[in-house]
Amino acid sequence: MTEQSCELPLSNVSEREIDEILSSAKTIAVVGLSEKADRESHLVARYLQANGYRIIPVNPGMAEVLGERSYPDLASIPPEIAIDVVDIFRKPEFIPAVVDAAIPRGARAVWMQLGLVHNAAAQRARAAGLGVVMDRCMKIEHARWAAHRRGGRP
Repeated sequence: MTEQSCELPLSNVSEREIDEILSSAKTIAVVGLSEKADRESHLVARYLQANGYRIIPVNPGMAEVLGERSYPDLASIPPEIAIDVVDIFRKPEFIPAVVDAAIPRGARAVWMQLGLVHNAAAQRARAAGLGVVMDRCMKIEHARWAAHRRGGRP
């Protein structure tokens, strides 16, 4: 079971802003992506990949996952690969370093998965112009967004 943060988001993006992130993103760096198929990070990344996003695994312990080369950290991803969203599957204490790496990398948004909140790191990201989503699942939000686009329910 994942250890959850005790921190609650002081502010979060609206559904409209989430929809904008999902509709404009093409490439998602998944920090903490596991090669184990039963892990949430793997399930979410596989879903996103199946729905047209390019997934860039970020995990120093893997060479490749889901058919994509894995990188040890965001700074190691070649600059010609534009990262739209950094999807974070790391414990809260690691979030500030991930956010600090996402800012110079040129990411447009950071996304902290369910149970993950770090208000100080979120504030730094917002101050640098990044969108910030906290304590939300990208897979769930994408399913909602996609169903809305089709005129139905998730």
